[in-house]
Amino acid sequence: MNKALFLDRDGVINEEVNYLHKIEDFVFIEEIFPVCKFYSEHGFILIVITNQAGIAKGIYTETEYEILTRWMLAEFSKKGITIEKVYHCPHHPDYSGECDCRKPKPGLILKAGKEFNINFKKSLLIGDKLSDIEAGLNAGIIHVYHIEEIIQNLRNLPLPE
Repeated sequence: MNKALFLDRDGVINEEVNYLHKIEDFVFIEEIFPVCKFYSEHGFILIVITNQAGIAKGIYTETEYEILTRWMLAEFSKKGITIEKVYHCPHHPDYSGECDCRKPKPGLILKAGKEFNINFKKSLLIGDKLSDIEAGLNAGIIHVYHIEEIIQNLRNLPLPE
């Protein structure tokens, strides 16, 4: 089985911007690059899980989201980092009804687990909101961290046994 590093996008990979969908508004949190490099070098698959309610609300389209995502992945690639896959929830309960993929529900993580044969007990999740942490715990990931905790410990990042 594989181990994975699950990352939220907004607030973890990039600075939080409400309904971010334009490349010119995307600002990386620079510390995420050494974090991703470290875990990649230790055999973790890197996976992004992100709620994208702006799609359900009609603020931006699935196509606009995909363009931004491809650009983000290319920026990681330029730094020698491979993000294996990005999973997103385009729903919002007030606009598109309930779903199983909107965090704090674990649907996106469970889908990735099946697709990549992931051992959740040896995996990690980094988020910036309670819903991220809850999604990880709901999926069975016991190593869940707030991004600030990770940034403060860049020289001593946690590795699950």
